[in-house]
Amino acid sequence: MIKVVYRIADMTCSSCPMHLEAIEDDLPGIRRIKASYQKGTLEVDFDEALLSEDQIKAAVAQAGYTIA
Repeated sequence: MIKVVYRIADMTCSSCPMHLEAIEDDLPGIRRIKASYQKGTLEVDFDEALLSEDQIKAAVAQAGYTIA
């Protein structure tokens, strides 16, 4: 299990975390995901045997956000 924290550059409102956390539905291997508008972060705990950081980064980009 790996935990990573990404800085999200372009969260603009309090509903942005909900959109980011929704990537969990499309990515098998995520154990926990938590986005914070106040901190501008996305924390992801995931199983590295099922999911890579590149896949997470691509899903964040597809959701319309930029990892700083």
